[in-house]
This record gives sequence, C-alpha cells and structure tokens, in this order.
Amino acid sequence: MSIALLRTLIAVADTGSFVAASGRVHVTQAAVGQQMRRLEDLLGTALFDRHAKPPALTALALSLIPKARDVVAAYDDLLFDVGGDAALSGTLTLGAVPSSLHGLVPMALKRLMLSTPDLHVRVVPGLSSDLVEMVDRGVVDAVITSALATPSPRLRTYHIAQEPLVLITAPDAPEGPPEELLRTLPYIRHARRAAAGQIAEDWLVRNRINVQSSMELESLETVASVVAHGLGVSVVPNICVPDPVFAGLRRIPLEETGRSLSLLTRADCPKATLIERLMEEVLGAVREYKENLK
Repeated sequence: MSIALLRTLIAVADTGSFVAASGRVHVTQAAVGQQMRRLEDLLGTALFDRHAKPPALTALALSLIPKARDVVAAYDDLLFDVGGDAALSGTLTLGAVPSSLHGLVPMALKRLMLSTPDLHVRVVPGLSSDLVEMVDRGVVDAVITSALATPSPRLRTYHIAQEPLVLITAPDAPEGPPEELLRTLPYIRHARRAAAGQIAEDWLVRNRINVQSSMELESLETVASVVAHGLGVSVVPNICVPDPVFAGLRRIPLEETGRSLSLLTRADCPKATLIERLMEEVLGAVREYKENLK
C-alpha cells in the first residue's frame, strides 16, 4: 500500500472534502477521488458515503485515521532519521497571525530559504484560536501565534518574544498620560475574538478605563493603519518585528505583561528537524531587528 494513499485519506479527513484535500496534497480533485477508490479496492471496503455531498467518511474510515497517522508519522520519522539534508527540503506549511506577516515571517523565511534552497513554504494567515486548531489537527506543520494559557500535551511550544502592551497613537496626536488619552480620544478596538484583542480588553477592565470605541477591526495591522491616519488610539502588543506603519507610531508603554508570541508544532510532527531550523531563524530575525535599532 502506498504512503501517498494514506496521506490523501488523512488530508480528506482533516479538510472535509476532496476539493480541499487536493490543495493540501498537491493533486487534482479527480486524482484524490481516484486515489481513494484505489485505497478502497486495496482494503476491500467502502471508506466513503458517496451519497453525501461532499462524500463523507464512514465510521470504519474514521476509526482508521489515527492508525493511518501513526503509519505516516513513522514513515516520515524514518526518512528524517536517514535523510541528512533531505530533512530540510520538501514543503513546510506555516500558519501565522497577521501581525507577524509583514515583518517577522518574511525576515525569518528569507533567512531560512537562503540555507535551504530546496524548501517550498506555504503560509496560512489566521487568528490564534484558528491556528491552534489547525496545528493540533495536523493541517499545518507549525504556527506563529499567542502562547496557550494552558499548554496542550500534544503540542510543543517555542517562545519567540514577550510583547508588552503599549498605547499606540499617530506621531502628531495629542500628548498626555495614557489613561487621559484613552478616555478622551476615539478608541480603535481590535476584535475581541483575537487573542491580542482580548488581552487589551482585559487590561482596560483591570484598570477601569472606559473608552469611546469608534470602530472594531479584525487585524492588528489594520488597527495600526487606522491609528496612523489619526483616527484614534489603541492598546496593542508591541510587535517584536513590526512593519513600517507600526514602527512609525508613537508607542507609550503600559505594562510588561502582554502577548507571549510563540511557535507551536505538534509533539509528533515528522518535520521536527525543519521546525527547529525555522525556530533558529525566527529568533535570528528578532535579534537582527533589535540590532538594527541600535
């Protein structure tokens, strides 16, 4: 039996359809269907209810998924143990919060791909809660996101940086104590379903500061852009490797606790060697940015 068939079966289980699985395993939707027919023939049983739309995994197929994961992981471990440089090639799927996509991620990937030219990288943006679910299910190899309050035993956590809370304003905005600015100027709220947004909300509640919320935005970089245009102020983590817009804002320290930015991967991820190298380059990118500020 081909390992590729098991990989495709796992991809269908993770993504929920032949169409989505085709993007993950880099074949056409028709090829996914053909592979699953081939696997059913080899096993002598139906794995899908094709009366459902999209075709749904049978109870038997669902019971096989954990075993299929074990077989694929063992196969990948074998290749990585004997593969040498092959462990640093292939495809890396990285999830990342949007605030890291214009500074930290491109800097780290540039460093990584200079030393691993045969590597292909796919980047998936998302909110922290979505990214954690994706890496836990094995849809992505690793994610850059806020650290979990309660670490999962299935996940390995690498600390990247502590990003303390700051009040951001436009460079030409009024000056004054942060509490006064928050009470008197329009407040640009980061969506509370985002980890960084919830951290900011918790700080406002603890400090009993009532703000005049004028808008709520989904991403931290959009919040920064709106603030840069003088439309209000906001409480956000001080991004460790910011883009030029965020770097150009006035940043007033509030407290050292804030967002703990981390890299998460499954403890049983077969690409452990590659993830370790990625983490080295992520930390290298943080150091490089700090050195350039001196």
